[in-house]
Amino acid sequence: MLTQKGENTAVVGIYGNFDDAQTGVKNIFNDKEMKEKLAGAGFQFSSANSINIGRLVPQIAYYVYAYLRLMEAGEIQENEQINVVVPTGNFGNILAAYYAKEMGIPIARFICASNENKVLYDFFRTGCYDRNRDFRLTNSPSMDILISSNLERLIYKIAGNDAEKNRNFMEQLGAEGKYEITEEMKEKLREFYGNYANEEETAQTIRQVYEETGYVLDTHTAVGKAVYEKYKKDTQDNTKTVIASTASPFKFTRSVMTAIDKKYEDMEDFQLVDELSELAKIPVPQAIEEIRTAEIRHNTTAQVSQMAETVMKILGI
Repeated sequence: MLTQKGENTAVVGIYGNFDDAQTGVKNIFNDKEMKEKLAGAGFQFSSANSINIGRLVPQIAYYVYAYLRLMEAGEIQENEQINVVVPTGNFGNILAAYYAKEMGIPIARFICASNENKVLYDFFRTGCYDRNRDFRLTNSPSMDILISSNLERLIYKIAGNDAEKNRNFMEQLGAEGKYEITEEMKEKLREFYGNYANEEETAQTIRQVYEETGYVLDTHTAVGKAVYEKYKKDTQDNTKTVIASTASPFKFTRSVMTAIDKKYEDMEDFQLVDELSELAKIPVPQAIEEIRTAEIRHNTTAQVSQMAETVMKILGI
């Protein structure tokens, strides 16, 4: 993000992990005094990540589109059920699939794929959500999350749309780092399956898929593929399944290329980009090409405790 364009854009690097930054954003959103100051200056906060349900709404269309494409290709018949596999940490994209089913798309199982930060796997296995564990840095960093914000929306649903009950669970999470749902609520999660892939399994999946098909998976989609194989082994379920491909391999070039062959380990970043383009037989995305010569435009950093102050400074308030 150091080269992010736009004269009205400011980028701030936060010391910590995704959970730290997202919690800081939520705290800012809940700061009533700050909200009043912003309103007085003509500003209002919003979020582009899945804290904002506006992020989930267009994602619902992914699953409608996928279902229609399968019908068009003759892979399924009208009203035939499918499964979906979604690699996720913040639980947004898979919740969008759940909403798609609520709107009428016949989805049988939601297969929730986690990396080594497997808090969601443990939740679907036990009914206990517990973030009191070591945070792991992995090669699928968009899933390096221990506080899955959008799970709260699913909890609200299976709690009978009871806002007070939902609030109690979230307060437990904030105070104790964990909560456990009731047996009745667990029954309502029977259509969900959770599992995870470790770093070795993720790399092996990237390599195997490339060798067998020539297709280059990114690290996150590879987690989804690895978990799907575990699902099939566990359940013997051969229902037609959609695996959500959630990122470009060009965003994680080093991890992808070294998974395919260790000979790439010593290559420089942009050399790896060119090698990936040749392997995948697709052009380097324009956004990546532009980074080669882009100037550094942003170098602001802040501690989590300084986030609100930094925002106010940027806005001149």
